[in-house]
Amino acid sequence: MYKKILLPIDGSEISAQAANSGISFARQIGAEIVTINVTQPFSTLIGFDGMAASYAISDGDYEEAAKKEAQEYLKPVLERAETAGVKATSVITSNYSVADGIVEAAKEHNCDLIYIASHGRSGLSRLLLGSVTVKVLSLAHTSVLVYRVKESS
Repeated sequence: MYKKILLPIDGSEISAQAANSGISFARQIGAEIVTINVTQPFSTLIGFDGMAASYAISDGDYEEAAKKEAQEYLKPVLERAETAGVKATSVITSNYSVADGIVEAAKEHNCDLIYIASHGRSGLSRLLLGSVTVKVLSLAHTSVLVYRVKESS
């Protein structure tokens, strides 16, 4: 059925849980996985408050730090996949929209499923925080499986 699964990882506990579940799913169906972390460009930090200027961060410093952080997020997932006997590769990409980055990577890497976590937020917190998962669902041209965990109140 599915041969290549994209697993977006953002460093959260929920994305780690989804990764574990996605690796198990891939193992069961004989699929490989592509783990991805989407960083946002340096210019997104500048925003309205000039945050980057106040911390004296250069774009080169930011890009290097973002890449290092992404590698730290992806490394344990790759190790778990290897332990489970699942072929896995990783991708780090930069995009102003995390959802766009995920959808583009799925297409670029010929993934036939995006296995993504959802925080299960509703109401005001969903409105304020937005939802990458909802955006991926609306943009994706491939199947999307949502691993949903409701946050405890």
